[in-house]
Amino acid sequence: MALLKEFKEFAVKGNMMDMAIGIIIGASFNKIIDVLVKQVLMPPLSLLSNGINLENRKLVLQEALSNPSGDLIKEEVAIGYGALMEAFLDFLIIGFTVFVVVKFMNRLRAKAQDTKDETVVTPKDIELLSNLESLMKEQNELLKSQAK
Repeated sequence: MALLKEFKEFAVKGNMMDMAIGIIIGASFNKIIDVLVKQVLMPPLSLLSNGINLENRKLVLQEALSNPSGDLIKEEVAIGYGALMEAFLDFLIIGFTVFVVVKFMNRLRAKAQDTKDETVVTPKDIELLSNLESLMKEQNELLKSQAK
């Protein structure tokens, strides 16, 4: 029952919705990057390599065997390094994009947490902590002056 209660609190707090939204957006973003790599970036790379389609590039370890009538006896064994290059390019683009988004979000968060910057609304918790800090400094100064 404790696990169910904990799950309910997790779902109600909004963490589950935030995760679901993030996963859905991430999946859509992955599709965009996949198309970008396959349809936009890979064709020029193939053109640079004299028309070789890099996606289908592979290192054949063992050729396929077929009988005289054309039936496949043994399938080809190959390492698909072109698909690996494509996946690596996907990873680099997604990684760089996530880096840029996180960097932008960190800038916004730092700006919002600066209580002296009035161009951005400071979150209530940061504002309250800032007020508490200034009150504590004031109280310490009063106590120091009374001790003298």
